[in-house]
Amino acid sequence: MASICLGLFGFFSLLATTASANTSLPLKKLVIAGPPAGVSNGLIHLLASNGLADIADEVEFIVWNNPDQLRALALNGEVDFIAMPTNVAANLYNRGAPLALLNVSQWGVLWMISRDPSMQTLADFKGQEIAIPFRADMPDIVFTHLATQQGITPNKDFKLNYTATPMDAMQLLIMRRVDHALLSEPAVSMALRKTKSFPVSLIAPDLHRSVDLQQEWGRVMGTQARIPQAGITVLGDKRQNTELVARFESAYAHAMQWCQDNQQQCGDEVAAEIPMLSATAVSDALAAQNNYYATAVAAQQELEDFFQLLLDKQPASVGGKLPDANFYANPNSPEQ
Repeated sequence: MASICLGLFGFFSLLATTASANTSLPLKKLVIAGPPAGVSNGLIHLLASNGLADIADEVEFIVWNNPDQLRALALNGEVDFIAMPTNVAANLYNRGAPLALLNVSQWGVLWMISRDPSMQTLADFKGQEIAIPFRADMPDIVFTHLATQQGITPNKDFKLNYTATPMDAMQLLIMRRVDHALLSEPAVSMALRKTKSFPVSLIAPDLHRSVDLQQEWGRVMGTQARIPQAGITVLGDKRQNTELVARFESAYAHAMQWCQDNQQQCGDEVAAEIPMLSATAVSDALAAQNNYYATAVAAQQELEDFFQLLLDKQPASVGGKLPDANFYANPNSPEQ
């Protein structure tokens, strides 16, 4: 009899745990966060269109602008979903942050921008000064790896000018303090617009899209011309709320596709929420970027290959090891 009672107690405890993990929707409030970059477009559209009304009565969007702000948001327990670079998600996870990667929505936003239209390969930049944001972080590591694989020694063959943010690198380019920069969207499109280099007119453009690092990645690595750069993470106890996770993932995926199909409207929405970004730059970036989208589970092999490269080059960039299987959120699984 005692064993039966204990068994029933365990059964009802499991039911209680499951009910707690799958809290009925809508929630009273949902907090989402993202950077001033393309990965946040879908979040902002969901906010602007009230697209999460069936998930939460109130939705708050927070913009993070630097790694310190991102880490604080990931650890303070007050945010439910955060858009971030995939390697930062792996780093935070490996350091104990309660998060899981839900998807990868940004696969192609790194470009070399130059004043010289003849610059078509990384080798063409030998002897030149290049502004690069975030020393020893993902864009720098990718650039360095691709150059090294082509027989180039970056620290010797280039003069690398590291900046604190992509916008700082963009400003150096616009102010003519450098002639070349490694930039990600939407900073690329903002630089082209600010210098009237795009759209092309009778006036010769000042800046040019040069090397597409995604194409270089595919060629050098012998794989698809795409890099799993950024996506959405789910945090804290929301990881166990499978209904919430599944519905949020579906809503975000549809929102990202809406942005691709309605580029100018998306640009208007993003600029209204993040004034530092112009609507035209956001629209231009959408037109130029790789539109591939995948859940974290579907992208796991490409993510692990990418993380392994980062681990080999700069272990701290992913937290010193590959993340385990629980890092990859599966909306259809109750266990995370």
